[in-house]
Amino acid sequence: MNRRSFTLGALLAPLTGRAVAAEPFEVTRSDDEWRAMLTDLQYRVMRQEGTERAGTSALNAEKRAGTFLCRGCDLPLYSSQHKYDSRTGWPSFWQALPEAIGTKTDRKLLIARTECHCRRCGSHLGHIFNDGPKPTGKRHCINGVSLKFLPA
Repeated sequence: MNRRSFTLGALLAPLTGRAVAAEPFEVTRSDDEWRAMLTDLQYRVMRQEGTERAGTSALNAEKRAGTFLCRGCDLPLYSSQHKYDSRTGWPSFWQALPEAIGTKTDRKLLIARTECHCRRCGSHLGHIFNDGPKPTGKRHCINGVSLKFLPA
């Protein structure tokens, strides 16, 4: 898994309520550009590190072969081959595609969690937990609004 360091602005965004500032990502947009291309919920999740309500994403039930892309920049993030039903209400995967995501520690709930972001545009995807299936034992619990599905 690709580890990426985030700037102070990105680390403080959850505390300040501000969007993640333009990072040294391959794909960058102004805050106005992000707001114009995303719904309010997508913006809150992807740019302000929010979470969609469990069970609200149609992608949770997606079972076709294909690839899940970042809604912010179309980077392929997850293969349908790695998707499984975690019964959490969010699309879940046991691994990401190579070099697709970056991670950082999230302490918003007073416990350390591993947060994942698109490595190309910095969009917040969700969290990674250590209660997933073999072979990785990981559960990438991903907000469906952060993804697009491309059927095979």
